[in-house]
Order: sequence, then structure tokens, then C-alpha cells
Amino acid sequence: MATFVRNLVGSLDIQGSFEDPRVDPAHPKFSGPAIFIFWHEYIPVPLYLRGHCHIAMLLSRHRDAEWLSVAAQYMGFETVRGSSKRGGGAALLELSRISKTMNLAITPDGPRGPRRVLAAGAIYLASKLGIPLVAMGFGYNRSWRLPTWDRFAVPFPHARARVVLSRHLYIPQQLDRQGVEAHRQRVEDLLTHLTQEAESWAKSGRRKTGQEMLAPRPAAWRKRQPGHEVMQDGEKTDQSHWKTTPKRRAG
Repeated sequence: MATFVRNLVGSLDIQGSFEDPRVDPAHPKFSGPAIFIFWHEYIPVPLYLRGHCHIAMLLSRHRDAEWLSVAAQYMGFETVRGSSKRGGGAALLELSRISKTMNLAITPDGPRGPRRVLAAGAIYLASKLGIPLVAMGFGYNRSWRLPTWDRFAVPFPHARARVVLSRHLYIPQQLDRQGVEAHRQRVEDLLTHLTQEAESWAKSGRRKTGQEMLAPRPAAWRKRQPGHEVMQDGEKTDQSHWKTTPKRRAG
């Protein structure tokens, strides 16, 4: 599966647009951690682009996610298995631990939908951990849509792919149920808007001010086997500066 993603997505014309380039985990001035969120139907693009960027991806324990877990590990991601229905408490504890040294990635409408409906778990996690969200919108100009709950998008070879990222989205701590829902709806609306913007941009073929070509981060990181700790050649992976909770901003 990893080879399929590399060959297919690697053939695409991938261009990105960022409100703040420093939210990109491959940017030299990136400061983490962050929680990256994107709709389940577009998983292949971030898998291809941002492996080896200290990202742990939350995946369900359902057997349908097994192939995705193996592919993600081979492409340079750590994985945490669990969901709101199966293993959610253990997954939250693991994500809390991992967030001290790694970024997190969540498909907030997974693992079984409804499509493009953001589950409250991403809001709760960002609030609980004091880590900002980054919403990622993706789109292709030509793709097949599979008959799955998320209408999973498989791009045509050599199609245009477009990526639009938000700024950091800070979620207040100690939210009540009403507050969680208000932020959940706000972030869902933004993620849907960014996805529709990326899809429209891909189909139009127009140039966007400040757009840049995106490519995978070089695999300077290695794993002995899937599931083992990621280590960088000749360097330590100490990122203790991530333990400081980032200063909050309004919005």
C-alpha cells in the first residue's frame, strides 16, 4: 500500500497555500507540537507529503484500518490505535504521552463517519492538551470516488492536487459541553471551507498568490520495523522544549 501511495500521489502536481507557512511541520521555522486534522477521504496526500515529521496518527482498531496503519508506519508516521467507541480512553492517554515529543494527526470524521462531520474528540484533545489544531483542506481536479461511507477519493495519475492549511487554532481549556459544541461547529465549518477551497482551486487550474510546490520530506529518519521508535541518523530525538504549553491566542 505504501508503494501504491508513493507511486500514485508522487505523480501528482501538488501545490500548497498557507496562511502561515510555519504551521507546516517540514518548515524550518515550525514549532510544535500541533494537531493536524483533515477529512478521512484525503488520507493519501498527507501520508505521502509529511512522513518523517514527528507525527503520530490516530487510527481506529477496526480491521479496515490495519492496512492504513502498516502503510503509515512504513511512510514515516507513528500510529496510535483507538476511537471514541473502541479503546478511546487508552488512546487518549497514549496521545497525551506522545504529544510531549511528537505532533498528532487525526481524521475527525473517521473511522466510520458520518462523512465530513467533525467529532468532538479533536476539540476535547486540543483543549485538554493545550495544543493548537491545524486544519488541512485537500482537493483533486480528477479522481475516482469509492462507494464507501467517506466517498474515498483516489486521484487520477498526474492530476492536480491542492493543499490549503489554516493558522493555528487554539481551543480554550476547561470547556463545558456547550463550549465544546461551539468550537466543534466552528472548526468543522472551517475544515469544510478549506476542503471546498482546495477542491475548487484544483479544478480551476488557476494560480494562487503565494502558492508553492510541495514535495515529501526526505527520509532522513528510519525505522527498523513498523511500530518501532523513529530515530534520526546520528542525532538524538530529544524535543523536551515541546513540553511547554504554547501561549494561547484568541480565536
